[in-house]
Amino acid sequence: MAATAAETRMFLEVRRQLQSALLILGEPKEGGMPMDISIMPSSLQMKTPEGCTEIQLPAEVRLVPSSCRGLQFVTGDGLHLRLQAQAELGTKLISMFNQSSQAQECCTFYCQSCGEVIIKDRKLLRVLPLPSENWGAIVGEWCCHPDPFANKPLHPQENDCFVGDSFFLVNLRTSLWQPRPELSPVEMCCVSSDNRCKLEPKANTKVICKRCKVMLGETVSSETTKLYMTEIIIQSSERSFPIIPRSRFVQSVITQCLVQLSSARSTFRFRIQGQDDKVFILLWLLNSDSLVIESLRNSKYIKKFPLLEDTLKADSSSAWRSAVKVLYQPCIKSRNEKLVSLWESDISVHPLTLPSATCLELLLILSRSNANLPSSLRHMNSFQSNSFLQM
Repeated sequence: MAATAAETRMFLEVRRQLQSALLILGEPKEGGMPMDISIMPSSLQMKTPEGCTEIQLPAEVRLVPSSCRGLQFVTGDGLHLRLQAQAELGTKLISMFNQSSQAQECCTFYCQSCGEVIIKDRKLLRVLPLPSENWGAIVGEWCCHPDPFANKPLHPQENDCFVGDSFFLVNLRTSLWQPRPELSPVEMCCVSSDNRCKLEPKANTKVICKRCKVMLGETVSSETTKLYMTEIIIQSSERSFPIIPRSRFVQSVITQCLVQLSSARSTFRFRIQGQDDKVFILLWLLNSDSLVIESLRNSKYIKKFPLLEDTLKADSSSAWRSAVKVLYQPCIKSRNEKLVSLWESDISVHPLTLPSATCLELLLILSRSNANLPSSLRHMNSFQSNSFLQM
């Protein structure tokens, strides 16, 4: 097949489970020269009178050239075609918490943004998943006697870590000697029966990193603290603090939350909301088996696809990353209020609570990724935006 271009952008999405691929070769610039494109199992080759450019695919990916079909030219995008592909790529995620190996070990909790130690050398004897957020109502429906768990919140002991959908619950009792997060002010409240006063936290009790002032979580009780997964790195005390780009870390943590929740609860729609329950994003998970590959023949293409910004190498002709594909609708500044109301009343939509600043970070990541996709992939049906989150 032939095209005309001085510089051609290549975008390839491989679906591992379907063993199929969508290849988009960017629309050529005016005044380009004739170019022959050859598709081989492990590479793409583009020849012009000035020379030949070959883009190598990841070693685990193999295309089937004879299966090419659906060739069409889309204005604003370029050539589109589909073909069979084989990809057996094991995705190595950034670990939020390795329950099997880190239980029984001494762990250190770090602020992900700046590396400040939050909890030092904590030996976790139990790492347990929390039940779903409506577990109390389910117990009430199924028990023929009064709920034995009524008014008995789940609080971790000194060497426990409870894992929620997007947070950890830990006990800070033994960490009083350790430089602690800054807590929001508390107020005195007098109990009417005996006029004794006690400390009561204000409604918005935040845990703030002393160094970078990022919100890490919230206080649940005098001893129990909720730490959000997007703000904390838990590492074996024998290891040093890992430096991970913020964008990549947020995407990886959110991706794991989405994949795990969709698998465990068969839900694919999510409300991304702040700690005050304000909805920032409506998100629909489409698939979690995508492998995205982008050509980088020109330095300007490094900025063309920020999803891959931390995977680039100076000597590489392409960048690739495992990703999940999502649809999303921004809900800031009173946008999509009717849709938000519908999703809030739909029990099949799962809320995912994060710090408000992180919700805005995620919205920016989604917007950047969407803006740099080929134009035909940016929208789907009634949803305004289509995007990829890297794993």
